[in-house]
Amino acid sequence: MLFRPKYTIDTIYHLNTDKLHEMGIKAVFSDLDNTLLAWNKVETAEEMNKLNQRLAKANIKLVVISNNNAERVGKVLNPYHIAFVAKSRKPLPFAITKERERLGLKKAQVMMVGDQLITDIQAANLAGVESVLVKPLVETDKWNTRINRFLEKFIFFFLSFSHRVTFKETLKNG
Repeated sequence: MLFRPKYTIDTIYHLNTDKLHEMGIKAVFSDLDNTLLAWNKVETAEEMNKLNQRLAKANIKLVVISNNNAERVGKVLNPYHIAFVAKSRKPLPFAITKERERLGLKKAQVMMVGDQLITDIQAANLAGVESVLVKPLVETDKWNTRINRFLEKFIFFFLSFSHRVTFKETLKNG
């Protein structure tokens, strides 16, 4: 299903590198705002940096796939040497596919993590990579995300008819 995540997890910071290796994951693509970094709090940048270091130590590449502009994304990520693709136009899958191909990876070797069904999960599913839905890091959103959150309530309602979406602490099928 287009909006159904393959996996759900409380937060991207609970990704386990041993489990990722077991799954054959070589790159974690992540949304930025409210997934990797609280959109309105810079203090979460240190946790983001620790995750990047942990993944790098395990030979897993972290790449941010964001709909934000390069200036905004670069300002946050460049000090931590985290690669990114800006203006990705999610839910279209092209940025995910192009970056995966640039890294020379197969679809099964890439995992896309995000906090929105309509953008992140749909883009991951259209690109054919593993999709992971996380809870937003903060409960507030920028004005342009509020529309998606409203629509997501209906999608969650319909998803619950076939299989309720629940968040786990570690990676398990959604």
